[in-house]
Amino acid sequence: MPQERESPLAGASPSQRHPFETLTPDAVLDALDSVGLRGDGRLTALSSYENRVYQVQLEDGSAVVAKFYRPARWSDTQIQEEHDFAAELMAAEIPAVGPLRLQGATLHHFGGFAFSVSPRRGGRPPELDDDEVLEWIGRFLARIHTVGAARPFASRPTLDLQTFGTEPLQWLLEHDKVPLDVQSTWTRACEDAIKLIATHATLTGASGQEDAENEGIARIRLHGDCHPGNILWTPVDAAPAAGPGPHFVDLDDARMGPAVQDLWMLLSGDRAQRTRQLGTLVDGYEQFRSFDRRELALIEPLRTLRLIHYSAWLARRWDDPAFPANFPWFGSSDYWQGQVQMLEEQMEAMQEDPLVV
Repeated sequence: MPQERESPLAGASPSQRHPFETLTPDAVLDALDSVGLRGDGRLTALSSYENRVYQVQLEDGSAVVAKFYRPARWSDTQIQEEHDFAAELMAAEIPAVGPLRLQGATLHHFGGFAFSVSPRRGGRPPELDDDEVLEWIGRFLARIHTVGAARPFASRPTLDLQTFGTEPLQWLLEHDKVPLDVQSTWTRACEDAIKLIATHATLTGASGQEDAENEGIARIRLHGDCHPGNILWTPVDAAPAAGPGPHFVDLDDARMGPAVQDLWMLLSGDRAQRTRQLGTLVDGYEQFRSFDRRELALIEPLRTLRLIHYSAWLARRWDDPAFPANFPWFGSSDYWQGQVQMLEEQMEAMQEDPLVV
């Protein structure tokens, strides 16, 4: 297990709070060289805000993807758990894209950054209006969850009300991130939404693999952020050696939680459309693993928690120059008023009957 390291920015002055500004192309190539990979100088920055991810062409003509973790977000132990989970999935012949083992390790350090190197995988976003695609994804999610249920994470967190709702709310208020003209309205909407979420024991229980008290819904190791952008789809008629179908990438948010967390972000449209999509996903899922229908009542609470957590995520990353550049609309009174409206809509949704499949 890699040694725990303190972030090089701990206690840094404001002018030193942008670690990724030091991650130049030369630094990326030097990091790869430190693990025996010689880049030919061609780098392509891939879409990622939380970390920095680059496709790097190597001198031998191949290409890899180098991921540099945001300092101080995860400990080395937590990152290694992500890597080990990916390795378990790949050992079970599940198409998850995990890091390569280089010089006997998957986690490396260079220039103050933790980084990993993965094989390059191509693909396009999945066609989620295609029932065959949804069913195929459902089958693989069931297989991911079968592996995930085998044992719990030891150090990665649990998706719960405290970490995704209460704590982000408190942080935003303590750091004066919500404008005064909308602060009381937004706070009241958040607190009312949190009260509704708190009626679900699965989202308020202590972390661990044990069933949540009163509901009996298991918490397992999850992908954690299974939106369409984290699934690369390869058509059957264009499949590389890795095979056709879905390839799951970016386990950076892997954590403990209910299985439905990895399904609901694949749903869109009106209630009828979401019901059809969910039914198809579950049809595929249950070819390999039983799905607990009680988890359907967690979809809207989980969606609401993501809404609160997202605002705090943006605010906490604002000293990273990539965030003001890519989210210029964040932080205005209009933004927060929009959040109030969405929270009010979510409270209505949480009080409706859950989807039925």
